[in-house]
Amino acid sequence: MGRCEGRVAFITGASRGIGRAIAKRFAAEGASVVVNASRLGSHGKLEGTLEETVSEIQAAGGKAAAIACDLFDPAAREGLVERAAAHFGPIDILVNNAASGVMKLPSQTTNQDRSRMFELNVNAPVDLAQQAIPSMKAAGAGWILNIGSATARQPEIPYRDSKESAWVIGAYGATKAALDRYTVALAHEVAGHGIFVNCMAPTSIVLTAGAGYVRDIARKNPDWVEPVEMMAEGALELCTGRHVGRVIFSRDIVHGTARKVHSLDGKTVLGDAFLLADPETTA
Repeated sequence: MGRCEGRVAFITGASRGIGRAIAKRFAAEGASVVVNASRLGSHGKLEGTLEETVSEIQAAGGKAAAIACDLFDPAAREGLVERAAAHFGPIDILVNNAASGVMKLPSQTTNQDRSRMFELNVNAPVDLAQQAIPSMKAAGAGWILNIGSATARQPEIPYRDSKESAWVIGAYGATKAALDRYTVALAHEVAGHGIFVNCMAPTSIVLTAGAGYVRDIARKNPDWVEPVEMMAEGALELCTGRHVGRVIFSRDIVHGTARKVHSLDGKTVLGDAFLLADPETTA
């Protein structure tokens, strides 16, 4: 029996990249998966669609459905978890993966830039968690995973020597820092109800279709690239285990629980080459 057998998972930002990988890994472990993105069909600029995610899961024998919703819009988010639950039943696992970043120096971001990032990166996860918690409380169990970012950390000192990327993604990192803090507070509020809330960030760069700016960094520093399977395996541990209020990197949760990283279909244990680096030196 799979680790998610009989459970329903709702995953945002799942038309490509990390969200799709988590959806496929959970489905391989028996979860019925509802995936979300802002639209059905093509994005136009980025490869990947919700329909493709659903099709890949179903082709592998899993259960999946898609629900489009623009998470930037607070009104559109109202009742979204209930609509997701209409497919397979109450949501047991919520993964808040959808995010948006504006790649500008902190001194150049506009109020609109900051407001849009905060809306999707903080307000949307908060709203969806609040929607999911009542049914999780009723069931006496639930898992909420927010996807964070290493950019929430302070740039290295002395600041003048920090890599340019530390400045360009500063405003984005600020929203992820807010999400980290909220995660811990919510985790301790609801832990007594059997609800496990955590936040996990990629240890290194995950090269997905939406990676954008960081692709140039990855080309110059290939050792910084992390397989998407690492994130999927870490998410599986945090959404089936009994971890409370962890703000953690993917490699740390995998190492710390002695998990083997599997292919997204769960059938193959991947090689250990990318697990050997010290998490503290690659975060």
